[in-house]
Amino acid sequence: MDVVVGIDIGGTKTKIGLVNKQGQVLEQTYFRTRHYPILEEYLDQIDTTIDILIRQCVTPVELLGIGIGAPNASSKNGTIEHASNLVWKGIVPIVEILQQRRALPTKLMNDASVAALGELLFGNAQNMTDFIVVTLGTGFGSGIVANGKLIDGYDGFAGELGHLDITLGDGRLTGQGVSGGLEAYVSATGLKRTVMYMLAYHMDDSRFRSIAYTDLHGEEITQAADEGDLIAIKAFDYTAKILGTALANFVAFTQPQAFILMGGLADSQKWLVEPARKYMEASLLPFYKGKVQLLSSGLKKSEAAICGAASLIWQDYGVMEV
Repeated sequence: MDVVVGIDIGGTKTKIGLVNKQGQVLEQTYFRTRHYPILEEYLDQIDTTIDILIRQCVTPVELLGIGIGAPNASSKNGTIEHASNLVWKGIVPIVEILQQRRALPTKLMNDASVAALGELLFGNAQNMTDFIVVTLGTGFGSGIVANGKLIDGYDGFAGELGHLDITLGDGRLTGQGVSGGLEAYVSATGLKRTVMYMLAYHMDDSRFRSIAYTDLHGEEITQAADEGDLIAIKAFDYTAKILGTALANFVAFTQPQAFILMGGLADSQKWLVEPARKYMEASLLPFYKGKVQLLSSGLKKSEAAICGAASLIWQDYGVMEV
């Protein structure tokens, strides 16, 4: 059976799986990225993990290639460059090194862009030509498909919408040091920061008045909102307004049929997604109103990143013209 290795490199976890042509993840596992601060030892662990997954398959498999999604990844250069949340600094030529270890086609792309490619091949965008995937996790990622083509840009770094300045340079810093960048407001981290802001700005009683920032988690904010905590509700509404307004701005330059939201924060439909839809619709130009959908990912949450990475290779095998 032909399979592709899909690798999702995150600041906390590296997820690896074997994916067939139908987008099914046959075997998968993960290990802690930060446990391997030396690049060669990290790549040794990738090699070992791939071999283990192959042995676990009931049916013998043949590897067709390796697809990798990572932050700050250049699809054109095969490098990870100056990633703020990874332990290896500078420019990391990861594709070149992996191909020296395994004589297989190996491709790399920004993690949110491969998420968009995964949706195009295997998810909710299979019949779409124009859409934007937005990943709402620790940060804010985006992958843009226009006219049926993934937009990766001149140097492979297109789609960094999370670092657009929404405050004219007078706001919170993103992980890349952008003042007023969108992801500093619309992300799990941004939501936590907004809770702290609301505590300082409003006098409402809240469970968060006795919780330190470092002990605060996104799931707690959702639970508090469900229980009527006014600080949590105000924090979500503030976040949803910024997200909805930003999405309306994005519509103006590619006119997507849909935004596909994924990541932990996107699970909060009642408090984030539905209000964001309202704010987006209110901000759209008249000729865009009623035309843009907000959808959830069509991929299993535990498999989406791996499928997206694998799609970098599968797109070359006739799964879909992209």
